[in-house]
Amino acid sequence: MEESRNFIEDFIREDIAPGGRFAGQRVHTRFPPEPNGYLHIGHCKALCIDFGMAEKFGGMCNLRMDDTNPAKEDTEYVDAIQEDIHWLGFDWDDRFFYGSDYFEKDYEYAVELIEKGLAYVCELTPEQFRDYRGDVNTPARSPWRDRPVEESLDLFRRMRAGEFPEGKYTLRAKIDLESGNFNMRDPVIYRIRYIHHHRQGDKWCIFPMYDFAHPIQDALEGITHSLCSLEYEDHRPLYDWVVNNVSVPCKPRQIEFARLGINYTVMSKRKLRRLVEEGRVSGWDDPRMPTLCGLRRRGYTPAAVRNFCERIGVAKVPSTIEYSFLEHCLREDLNDHAQRAMAVLQPVKLTITNYPAGKRETVTVENNPNDPEAGVRAVSFSGSLWIEAEDFMAEPVPKYKRLCPDGPECRLKGAYLIRCTGFRRGEDGSVAEVFAEYDPDSRGGDPADGRKVKGATLHWVDASDCVDAEVRLYDNLFSDPDPDGADKDFIDCLNPASLEVRRGCKLERMLAGAAPGRAYQFLRLGYFCADSRDSAPEHLVFNRSVALKDSFKK
Repeated sequence: MEESRNFIEDFIREDIAPGGRFAGQRVHTRFPPEPNGYLHIGHCKALCIDFGMAEKFGGMCNLRMDDTNPAKEDTEYVDAIQEDIHWLGFDWDDRFFYGSDYFEKDYEYAVELIEKGLAYVCELTPEQFRDYRGDVNTPARSPWRDRPVEESLDLFRRMRAGEFPEGKYTLRAKIDLESGNFNMRDPVIYRIRYIHHHRQGDKWCIFPMYDFAHPIQDALEGITHSLCSLEYEDHRPLYDWVVNNVSVPCKPRQIEFARLGINYTVMSKRKLRRLVEEGRVSGWDDPRMPTLCGLRRRGYTPAAVRNFCERIGVAKVPSTIEYSFLEHCLREDLNDHAQRAMAVLQPVKLTITNYPAGKRETVTVENNPNDPEAGVRAVSFSGSLWIEAEDFMAEPVPKYKRLCPDGPECRLKGAYLIRCTGFRRGEDGSVAEVFAEYDPDSRGGDPADGRKVKGATLHWVDASDCVDAEVRLYDNLFSDPDPDGADKDFIDCLNPASLEVRRGCKLERMLAGAAPGRAYQFLRLGYFCADSRDSAPEHLVFNRSVALKDSFKK
């Protein structure tokens, strides 16, 4: 079969073919996140495309922190971004850069444009700039467009020296005030800002705009293909204008693709930051957040996330993917690799009345039926167990297949067949204890023993050999599938039932040593992992990564 390809691959193959734009060159991409927040699942698509294209063509991918806007940046985000990329399995080797590394070169190229008569210092205030911008029928205006070159050079040098207040001057590219693309109507490429930079300190008081700095950074690093999301398509003429009009060593090609949209979530770092700052979530790594650190804490795996990005494909047309498909990809991965375990989240005592008093034994259960090498494990069993409250009904509904008075025989996973003989209520009227008798000749509880029973197979935990835990059950952070929609405040769309905390849950003792992030399938309940922040030997905390039931419409 012909190898699956997308339009970006087709462009790259065309460019590196004999006679192509980059014939004989090694494919070189870059991933340029702005260090003003944590990476989320939307960034992951771009990340997988940037690094993935380099991998596919035996090329290289740089990691560059776009720190040209010092107002929002922090080293905390720089460290987190690197951790997330490594977690996904990508690496940039020694090609780690900052956009601010190029501030001096940006300045030099700006001077070059002024000397060529292709840039000028403008005195329009922000209000005047808006008034003079024009519309589709009216060209933009600037009374400073024909300022003499020497005068612009002098003012620009003095801007750098800090002689003028913020907003007094800007440097604008001299392109086309009548252009139908407003990005080309003499855009601002430098502005005055008196603000401390997290790496450059107070060295600079003028800062390049992204549309000017980014193509220069790409060109200086030898990037062949600058892959970016679709909102930059209208900026591409400016990207090309910059690299064609300054003396950079190469001329990268910009290619755009549609951003990733997922229902029931928002992927604006500004909005995610608001959730954190207002305390509506526990932090950037809250397991309900679409951030990679949040998904990781919840129990998502790198393989599941990369598989998701691969399967949604690369397109030029924006679309919204169902969140349930992301869950489906995780469920597929965990089904193959997760260790099985037994846990009871709403425990009710089960007493087997005819089981010998004081007796304890071990039974064996499979670690993972999908993995032939996973083997089996021994689990403690006695006459006093914990079962799920929903596995018993005092007054059963029709066709109820679990424990109830005079009900059918049920199997205890890996152990014996039992039949309910009665129950006891507590002081609050709820069922406090269920009584049953077991068949001592049915050990193993395997349907292969030839005995057919009408009841269900139940999971359980030995009350004499278990550990207590807190279990957190997560749902979508938003109850509205489009919380980012027009005329909506996304805060009003928050799901009040996005987190359910259950305490006093009973778990197999082996789970006391669960490593944070290691996946377990709690039989009949879902996939879980120990919380990387809150779980400790004296207080176990498990997060549900995803339920067993697949809601994705295949």
